[in-house]
Amino acid sequence: MESLLSLSFDYLSSFDGVKIRKGLRQLEGFLAQICLSRTSTPADRRRSVANDGVAKSGPKTLASLSEDPAFREFYKLQEGFEWNVAIRLVSCLERLLGKGSNGQNDLLIVATLDLLQGILLIHPPSRSLFARELYMNLLLDLLDPTSCPAIQSAAILTLVASLIDRPPNTRCFENLDGLLTITSLFKARTTSREVKMKLVEFFYFYLMPETSSSDGATSGGLKRSPSKMAMGSEGKNGLEEEGVRTTNEKQRLLGRYLNNVEDLVQDLKESTPFGASRA
Repeated sequence: MESLLSLSFDYLSSFDGVKIRKGLRQLEGFLAQICLSRTSTPADRRRSVANDGVAKSGPKTLASLSEDPAFREFYKLQEGFEWNVAIRLVSCLERLLGKGSNGQNDLLIVATLDLLQGILLIHPPSRSLFARELYMNLLLDLLDPTSCPAIQSAAILTLVASLIDRPPNTRCFENLDGLLTITSLFKARTTSREVKMKLVEFFYFYLMPETSSSDGATSGGLKRSPSKMAMGSEGKNGLEEEGVRTTNEKQRLLGRYLNNVEDLVQDLKESTPFGASRA
């Protein structure tokens, strides 16, 4: 597994677009194999042939990931700097942004964001990267009105993945005027309808009640060891001291830049999108 990751990382560290694309594809295939492909048992194959006449294996379920030896090994590797995929993707993203805007480079940025979003979802501890201003600023830079709609959409989804169950990341986002960035893009006449729809979804997500970051440190039944939890939590006791904000508090913050936020909050309470609490 380490050799496969090493080969992908070598390509991602290149300044050559062709090599970067190859690295992204290798990494995508590797993650798909780890997270989706399931080795069928002889009994599974016999049932498949009996039903369809063709032997085939279905994808893994999310609940089964924690029991999968390959996924557990991959998850463990992500705890260290050397094999952490998110760090490599963020570094690749920085280099791509430095190359300017063109069609091929934009496609690479979108592909990198898509993979980054996925790794943040299957390995929640990697989200702690975005408690740092350097990395959060990287996502906010991609939400510039001059970026192409595909990049803007991918950046919004990656931003959401970075904020899930991570109040410190949300505070970093707010401190860097992330709400101003998001609402400015929403108000811009040049912003596409598709991107504006994703921004509305982001507003709903942002307004949801927050939970402690320690509550979201699991994925597929796996939990990060206490010694590797986000630094700086010593001496903090309770949600309030962790900086967790309520919907009403975030409504006031968002209301500085956007009108009719109370309508969004009311809709959030009535329809509970994303399984939000009515509290």
